[in-house]
Amino acid sequence: MQSIPVDAARLGVLRCAIAPEAKLSNPETQEVKRDRDGNPVYTVAVTVRQDRRRISVIEIAVSGEPKGIEEGQIVRVTGLTAFAWSMGDRHGISFRADAITPVHGAAVQTKGGDA
Repeated sequence: MQSIPVDAARLGVLRCAIAPEAKLSNPETQEVKRDRDGNPVYTVAVTVRQDRRRISVIEIAVSGEPKGIEEGQIVRVTGLTAFAWSMGDRHGISFRADAITPVHGAAVQTKGGDA
């Protein structure tokens, strides 16, 4: 599997769409996937919107639970890498990051527009 470094700064505003969730290696037993060092792997769904184009959602895997991230919050992604994969007739791109952190001062919008 080839890894491709991604310049997250060129992706525009990154916003958490789904808060961190533990990635399961076995859904039947609810076993959490672990990285090579034994740390649990989490996924965060992030919206990407560049230059007023259509919004895309990507799921990014990260080792360890990202702290302080809420849905709707602007986040910073460090060390983003894309991996092309294929399994039989299925193929796609998965994403992994060294860290996903909240951008402080970028408040979550509430229904009334208050921050």
